[in-house]
Amino acid sequence: MMDPETVHVVFADLQDSIVALSRTNSPTALRRSAGALGTVARALDIPFSVSAAPRPDGPAVIAELPAASPYVRSGPSCWDDRPWREGVGARGRRTLVLCGVTSEIVVLHTALDALADGYEVIVPVDACGGMSERTEQAAFRRIEAAGGIVTSVASLATDMVRDFTDPTGRSVITALRALMS
Repeated sequence: MMDPETVHVVFADLQDSIVALSRTNSPTALRRSAGALGTVARALDIPFSVSAAPRPDGPAVIAELPAASPYVRSGPSCWDDRPWREGVGARGRRTLVLCGVTSEIVVLHTALDALADGYEVIVPVDACGGMSERTEQAAFRRIEAAGGIVTSVASLATDMVRDFTDPTGRSVITALRALMS
């Protein structure tokens, strides 16, 4: 069982104009999964960060994410931006749950960089979107080969919460039910 107190969630490039470009996961399903992950993070008091790609129309992150000021980074990896990386590291949580669009760029490069720095990385694929099935699967294989874990929001949540009868567990199972609507 995973301890939620070791986890930090990273929402990367889940911006309206970028989510719409996903070819491997419908924007509706991606939004639903990212929203469920955000609800789980709030229910379990897991810190999270929102990283955004520079866009002419601004960060404009999807409404389904928990409220947060997005950190607009300069390149393909969240890890390249030292202030962001140091902020995540200062929390002392060594497991990153990383999702976003595109799987082949921001998810891949951030995962590989974090793994190289000794973090555990978990990628819930239903909260990710890619450019094509073929290229996204190649990115996920690279993450796994480097030691990352590829899973789903539901599997991740139920690895952290096993009792759905207490108030926290009820919040988590309610969030997971939303995945099926």
